[in-house]
Amino acid sequence: MKIHNKHIIAWLEHCAVYMAEQQDFLTNLDRDIGDADHGLNMNRGFAAVKTILPEIERQHIGNILKNAGMKLLSSVGGASGPLYGTLFIRTSAAIGVRTELSIEEWLDCLQEGISGVIARGKAEQGDKTLCDVWVPVLHAAKINLQAGMSESELLRVMEQDAVTAVNNTINMQAKKGRASYLGARSVGHQDPGATSSWLMIKAMQEGFTE
Repeated sequence: MKIHNKHIIAWLEHCAVYMAEQQDFLTNLDRDIGDADHGLNMNRGFAAVKTILPEIERQHIGNILKNAGMKLLSSVGGASGPLYGTLFIRTSAAIGVRTELSIEEWLDCLQEGISGVIARGKAEQGDKTLCDVWVPVLHAAKINLQAGMSESELLRVMEQDAVTAVNNTINMQAKKGRASYLGARSVGHQDPGATSSWLMIKAMQEGFTE
């Protein structure tokens, strides 16, 4: 499997669909431990990204992701905009002007992206953030790919692993963001940022296999 610009465009389109469909769900999760704006912000951000896709769909992969990241930075409020914007922009920088990537190269570039998020947000796995999905999912995906798992199965398992990772955040105490002010009271609540990250990985699986 080779990843081309059409796959990235399909991924972003699916992201926009999921964020719109799950806006209220994400907002309700955020209401329990945050500002109750995560769903609105993510929907607004990816809706804005969707508006620019027709004009960038023929560009190389790096440019598509860079433009998407910049749009998220300018349209998503709260803490999510800088973090998700960084994910896309740092992934773009790792890709450069490539027009196609192997799945292994794609995972490596995403790893660079999440490393940028970690550096910017000063968060680590276990802090009850989006890192608690991306870090273990990418780690497991690389192991599974090296073990010979097929690419279609790999994408399916990544989505399953993301669900597990989201569920794991329920028993975590938040150490970053507004939720951290709750201390032990943040335990028992599913993290909204981790949940939107699962939606992005689910969108990737669908967009890459169409």
